[in-house]
Amino acid sequence: MVRFRKVAILFDYFFGNVSSVLPKKGYKFVISPKSGRVKQIYHRNNLFATVRPDGSIALTGYSVSILLRSKNFLENCIYVSKEAAEFVKKGRSVFNKFVVKAGKNIRPGSEVVVLDESGKPIAIGTSVLSWKHMGEFKRGIAVKVRKCIEDEN
Repeated sequence: MVRFRKVAILFDYFFGNVSSVLPKKGYKFVISPKSGRVKQIYHRNNLFATVRPDGSIALTGYSVSILLRSKNFLENCIYVSKEAAEFVKKGRSVFNKFVVKAGKNIRPGSEVVVLDESGKPIAIGTSVLSWKHMGEFKRGIAVKVRKCIEDEN
């Protein structure tokens, strides 16, 4: 239960109150031998998240599928238009003019999940702008895509 508490605190800090949807058991931590800090978090042999050297979290497709059960987590997501979704699935960045809706928890440099118009996750990336500015600008990059989430069908 101590491991769950650590994961819950970390995810609540970065993504809002999402600990209610996190699995309660089955976590394993990979600890850095040099620094003694947590590097990776596994849940039942699936990589759940990576803790970056600056303390922020890099999500995986597995963790996104669990976190999307929380309405609070949607504040860390952006919805993109249908035409942009095809490019984002190929690893391209998201441009401001294709952002349909952005969650209010998005700040520059934060981890963002890119959703298509139907709400299906298609990519994970780092925001360049805050949620407010994504809607105001019609030019420039809103999210730099780090990882595409493949279809599981």
